[in-house]
Amino acid sequence: MPESTAMSRQRSSALITLSVAAGLLIVFFAAGRIGGLRVNMTPSEPLGLWRIIPLTRAARSGDTVFVCPPDNAAMREARQRGYLRPGLCPGGFAPLIKTVIALAGQRVDVTDRIAIDGVPIARSRIMEKDGQGRSLRHDQSEMVRPGEVYLHSNFIGSWDSRYFGPVPVSGVLGLAQEVLTYAP
Repeated sequence: MPESTAMSRQRSSALITLSVAAGLLIVFFAAGRIGGLRVNMTPSEPLGLWRIIPLTRAARSGDTVFVCPPDNAAMREARQRGYLRPGLCPGGFAPLIKTVIALAGQRVDVTDRIAIDGVPIARSRIMEKDGQGRSLRHDQSEMVRPGEVYLHSNFIGSWDSRYFGPVPVSGVLGLAQEVLTYAP
């Protein structure tokens, strides 16, 4: 077989393989968007595939939710520092997966850790510096206002309300349901 014919067949096979892979990737992403699937690659919650379940009731304390962070200075700085990934939320942020720990009317006390209505929250220690030694601002003690929720993750390095405060309930996309996850 002439060398040019063999090269042509190799190119053709490579093109077919790449086309099939690209097609499967497009189908996977489309199915994910339609089915509310998201991939979590941060240690704030177990790694892997999650589903957004529409929330047909008010958010409750203890709910693990997907939430679009507000487009504000704290979030833009977090994006620059690499705490947030790019995504389709306003401001170009990816949704966060966090647990609601306080609702409107509850008092959040921020000292070296978080307490809600005087009850300390486990694994809520406040870090003064991030993993690269940069100073972290933290939230102030306050009452959660109507239309807001206070978010937390048990992961010590989580970027959550300890550092950016309550977020609007309007940013909650739905409940976070594990589909296929791994907790290291």
